Amino acid sequence: MTPLPVFDGHNDLLLHLWRSGDHDGTAFFNGREGHIDLPRARQGGLAGGFFATWVPNPETMPDPQGADVPVIPPLAHDRACRIATQMMGILTRMARARPDAIRICLTAAEIETARNAGAIAAIMHLEGCEAIGEGLDELHLFHAAGLRSLGPVWSRDTIFGHGVPFRFGHSPDTGPGLTDAGKRLVRECDRLGILIDLSHLNEAGFWDVARISQRPLVATHSNVHAICPTTRNLTDRQLDAIRDSGGVVGLNFAVSFLREDGRKDAATGLDIMVRHLAHLVDRLGEDGVALGSDFDGAEVPQDIGSAAGLPVLFEAMRKAGFDEPLIRRIAWDNWLGLIGRSIG
Repeated sequence: MTPLPVFDGHNDLLLHLWRSGDHDGTAFFNGREGHIDLPRARQGGLAGGFFATWVPNPETMPDPQGADVPVIPPLAHDRACRIATQMMGILTRMARARPDAIRICLTAAEIETARNAGAIAAIMHLEGCEAIGEGLDELHLFHAAGLRSLGPVWSRDTIFGHGVPFRFGHSPDTGPGLTDAGKRLVRECDRLGILIDLSHLNEAGFWDVARISQRPLVATHSNVHAICPTTRNLTDRQLDAIRDSGGVVGLNFAVSFLREDGRKDAATGLDIMVRHLAHLVDRLGEDGVALGSDFDGAEVPQDIGSAAGLPVLFEAMRKAGFDEPLIRRIAWDNWLGLIGRSIG
């Protein structure tokens, strides 16, 4: 049986390829440890997604999942720009070497073309804008290379705004909003057709983007604060604003952002994922909910395990009463509609 096609809001594959020195993506094509490679993507129906560039801190960081984490220090611009460029280069080399397997896409139409050809459709995403200077020159360079989505911050401060620290039992209202540079960044992304990702941005920054941007509000990999009260999740008021803008939220598979107790436990059942999805549908409507797995960047439920396990989630949704048209919207259609409205 052919698996349901999935467009996924977030993965960290490029970080792991970069760390291993695999700049040609050989392990992706042939099989690797972790959550995503080409064989398992095809097995589970993963046909596209946002491929993140995320630059790690040079020192060892505490694990952000399952416990409160002290403030994570900002990155130096020069280092961040060098590493981000290398990660984007990995994705570019992979797509040039194997267009039958993966393609960088700039529009919804290109995504559908890639899917019809059997290739994974990749949207290039920048998670945290430490690689971009205040003059935004790098933004234009990355846009020319294919960048069509970015988050102004990860969970650390940048010159553009303030990321939420990882805190359980706390609201996302953790500090001031966007800086003047951050507001210029949002306006320029609107002009260029680059999606602004609200995941990891604190609540004040969220509302700044909502006031400035003329495009739909998007959180590529976030969950429901009313179920799991961590700073990384969205309050109902934020969800309502995303709905009113015609935006989308992608369900994050990270167990510590799903569970009511915030624990990092791979034995977490899929019922909690279904609860988050049901709440998101209730607040956002059937066209506002998608998936944002955080594959290769988070501990996910062991019943899913990897991209190959995506059909297991859909079966859990069916058992909970989700009908086939809604499952297809969440799996593929809603991201494609949002990309068409936001990017082209």
